[in-house]
Amino acid sequence: MTDTKNLRQAALDYHEFPKPGKLEIRATKPLANGRDLARAYSPGVAEACLEIKADPSTAARYTSRGNLVAVVSNGTAVLGLGNIGAMASKPVMEGKAVLFKKFASIDCFDIEVDETDPEKLADIVCALEPSFGAINLEDIKAPDCFTVERICRERMNIPVFHDDQHGTAIVVGAAVKNALHVSGKSFEDIKIVSTGGGAAGIACLNMLLKLGVKRKNVWLCDIHGLVYEGREVDMNPSKSEFAQTSDLRTLEDVIPGADLFLGLSGPGVLTPEMVKQMTDRPIIFALANPTPEILPDLAREVAPDAIIATGRSDFPNQVNNVLCFPFIFRGALDVGATTINDEMELACIDGIAELARATTSAEAAAAYQGEQLTFGADYLIPKPFDPRLVSVVSSAVAQAAMETGVATRPIEDLDAYRQKLDGSVFKSALLMRPVFQAARTTPRRIVFAEGEDERVLRCAQAMLEETTERPILIGRPEVIETRLARAGLTIRLGKDVDLVNPENDPRYRDYWETYHELMARRGGTPDIARAIMRTNTTAIGAVMVHREEADSLICGTFGEFSWHLNYLTQILGRDDLRPVGALSMMILEDGPLFVADTQVHLHPDPEQIAEIAIGAARHVRRFGIEPRIAFCSQSQFGNRGDGTGGRLRAAIRLLDSQGHDFCYEGEMNIDTALDPELRARILPGNRMPDGAANVLVFAHADAASGVRNILKMKGGGLEVGPILMGMGNRAHIVSPSITARGLLNMSAIAGTPVAHYG
Repeated sequence: MTDTKNLRQAALDYHEFPKPGKLEIRATKPLANGRDLARAYSPGVAEACLEIKADPSTAARYTSRGNLVAVVSNGTAVLGLGNIGAMASKPVMEGKAVLFKKFASIDCFDIEVDETDPEKLADIVCALEPSFGAINLEDIKAPDCFTVERICRERMNIPVFHDDQHGTAIVVGAAVKNALHVSGKSFEDIKIVSTGGGAAGIACLNMLLKLGVKRKNVWLCDIHGLVYEGREVDMNPSKSEFAQTSDLRTLEDVIPGADLFLGLSGPGVLTPEMVKQMTDRPIIFALANPTPEILPDLAREVAPDAIIATGRSDFPNQVNNVLCFPFIFRGALDVGATTINDEMELACIDGIAELARATTSAEAAAAYQGEQLTFGADYLIPKPFDPRLVSVVSSAVAQAAMETGVATRPIEDLDAYRQKLDGSVFKSALLMRPVFQAARTTPRRIVFAEGEDERVLRCAQAMLEETTERPILIGRPEVIETRLARAGLTIRLGKDVDLVNPENDPRYRDYWETYHELMARRGGTPDIARAIMRTNTTAIGAVMVHREEADSLICGTFGEFSWHLNYLTQILGRDDLRPVGALSMMILEDGPLFVADTQVHLHPDPEQIAEIAIGAARHVRRFGIEPRIAFCSQSQFGNRGDGTGGRLRAAIRLLDSQGHDFCYEGEMNIDTALDPELRARILPGNRMPDGAANVLVFAHADAASGVRNILKMKGGGLEVGPILMGMGNRAHIVSPSITARGLLNMSAIAGTPVAHYG
């Protein structure tokens, strides 16, 4: 009782604080002065109005309509709550809008309409067409929902999608497709028994027919028993489509020999005795919420090999509409679809099903820690937080819309479109594209010092799927094999990746002798060399790079930066290779900002600061960005003699004497670096006249590291790096907080031949 009370209060607090509700409206354009006001409203707004009047399709260019969905409900069939009315349904509809934004970057207004007459409700929805690019009908009772959707689809020239019907049907279709794959059965042969004659149940059955199920093999039951020919109680045209010619009358009568039970009804409808009468390896979709038709544990007591899905998140295989609706709308909106047709829905099913059979993403694994996310009986469909859904499913939907002629704005380059979608969820994707392209020109061997780390293993899997690079893992094979299996990864040691076992490797003698040769006159003894080559994976990886058995080393998923740097310098440092600084790219909402030196030099001298700037300029250009470097300090253009200003000014003089082809200025405050108008007022005619600086160089590692961490933790910045400059791309030391995606980005940086960046 206490737990229920606490959960209720927590949910209410979530909706009330820090401000009521789950949505707000934000402007997408600046409105800071009279000039902005004149363009946003009168008189400038008239120009956009006239363009749309002349060509209505330009509304997608000049307004938010092309990315705007209305979630419309009258609150007559709210999931788990029933007919609670329009106003009481508003928290649900706000939640739906939040999901649109979170998972597919679609803007959304929730519209609750106090109208229960389906034809009048349809009139209201149709009148909204000028405002929205698509309509999501939600929580409208059956059979009214069929009437509303039919009228709206007939009269409107934008997608209208009743998610309770089609969204559920699509996710069920994908889950059933994979369940049949696991069980070795086919759509054409299975017998289906379904309970629930509402909108979702009928839509699911219709979808299964499109996937190949034979109508004669579908047995529909509701609260009154079997739907049969001649039945008059509680019938409608949608139910009548599934009426059987039979003397059987109850669920108990029709369940024997069923391959699939599809429940969208209520708790306890399916009993263990009924499950016993189903076929071997029965498929049970008990989707009633919050209590399913049968609890999975009860079903497995009589059918241990059953494949089970529910509508709940605390059991495997949750059938959740969020796997569908954000992504089918994303694809439909992006091509200006006039409707959502069968082909688009089937494409959505294929995309969801195929993604479940692929390797699980690191992001989904992080969001669902402790769950087994390997394709099989307990993992039929991907998790909603799998970031690949938007590119895989939305692009499939967009392609189907174009192929069926309902797209008014066809996409010419689907590959570029997929990359753009990836960029909407992977903030680094677009900026990293030129680096990945350069890395593909020459396959390189990347050795990972911490090869047993699950993030490294997921990175290695992604490298095999997305790049031409060859991962090398340092670690104990039995540990790596166990973690690969636990994570559901398909890497085969010795075939897909190379392995160095520090406990037992035939190259051990070669490695310790190499290390001893390098360290013999720096206090290193053979015993020390042997011990290090058994225990220190960073040193092992560096020796491999030195011996040209690998092209680049990535280390640092645990431990201190300086500890790793010491061994890299010992083994790989030479006259032309030495660490000059660490550069981090922070990807912010308005673009990237580079910060240096965050790690290598605590108090760099002027020569070192100049080297940091030169290295930063070179690496920034690898991302297709022209560097604008600001030397940052408390001092501003010589107004202070103490602090770091003197060293920065000396570094600038040194750069001036050398002559360089990149823009730099300083020393200055950070706000001066990022605000060109402020900079112009303080120092008119400065040599960075246009735009904000995109590289901040500091003369104290505490300042650089502090800015980097503030941007990451409070500014929502995503870090790519740190990039170790000066080592010829032969080694990089990441931070312990790095993700698998961050490691993949670093592998691309490490995988770029030196010729591509100087």
